[in-house]
Amino acid sequence: MSEDLVLVHTEGRTGVVTLNRPKALNALTHGMVETIAAALDRWEHDPEVTTVVITGAGERGLCAGGDIRSIYEDARAGGKASAAFWRDEYRLNARIARYPKPYVAVMDGIVMGGGVGVSAHGSVRIVTERSKVAMPETGIGFVPDVGGTYLLALAPGELGTHLALTGAVVGARDALLCGLADHFVPAAELPAFLAGLRTEAPTEVLRRHVRDAPGGTLEADRPWIDHCYAADTVEEIVERLLASDAPAAGEAAKTILGRSPVALKVTLASLRRARELGPLERVLEQEYRVSYAALASADLVEGIRAQVIDKDRSPRWTPGTLVEVTEADVARYFAPTGDGELVLAAADSPQEVPW
Repeated sequence: MSEDLVLVHTEGRTGVVTLNRPKALNALTHGMVETIAAALDRWEHDPEVTTVVITGAGERGLCAGGDIRSIYEDARAGGKASAAFWRDEYRLNARIARYPKPYVAVMDGIVMGGGVGVSAHGSVRIVTERSKVAMPETGIGFVPDVGGTYLLALAPGELGTHLALTGAVVGARDALLCGLADHFVPAAELPAFLAGLRTEAPTEVLRRHVRDAPGGTLEADRPWIDHCYAADTVEEIVERLLASDAPAAGEAAKTILGRSPVALKVTLASLRRARELGPLERVLEQEYRVSYAALASADLVEGIRAQVIDKDRSPRWTPGTLVEVTEADVARYFAPTGDGELVLAAADSPQEVPW
């Protein structure tokens, strides 16, 4: 079944992975993660495959994230299937970041949550004018994962904090600014771009197809974003946003105040800790602890219910306000799992690109 949900084949010198759940926006299942990992293992030692490409079936996007409904049912039942899924998913994220061959991610359309995990750690990350990139986890009582806190912690200034707390969707130019992508290629040129990879190295093909991305908004918003989100607490961030003269700052405050209070505070702590942890693998280990704790939280079930199951968009968070979330509440998310830590072989140096 999972084989049908991920199409794996070769085209010339290229190994192609196509996420194949278009009706579900190519949301990832555990089996899909295992299929992708097996393809990467096989192609790593195949001299006939020099480049790997990941793309999504359908017209709407690469991947909208993990299978939220499955996580909801598992969390309600007190199960451990989601934890097992995350262990393998995070291993895959780390594998992608260290893959020894060019890994080309076509981030066309919607790319959110787990979709960021299978694309934004790649070595060649392509966005188009249709790209919509986000880590919207706080809206469902969850915390950015799949290495998202690593990526967002590296974004210029406090842009990553803004995206993590609000779950804001960014287009191509802003994704490039935040370090979530590398190149802009117009959607109309993607077929020719992918065809070129069958016989040429990505660097050669990119020269023909990379263009300037259309205008974004975050560069102009940097002054208020960097000031407001540099605060030490979520409460103070909200205060600064509300006191700002920028209309967009007020909208950001309104968005944040609708998110899960505990998820917001854990997200801010995760980002700040990620800046000190070092390589991606260490951050993924932290994210596993956080996700494991979230699986037992009331807010994850409630957030998915409100946004995905009942779609009433009226979650009842526990606690209901930021001030009610204690330091102990936040610390619980970073405690050892007690059920087997995720341990990844961390590299001490930045990823080397061997081409």
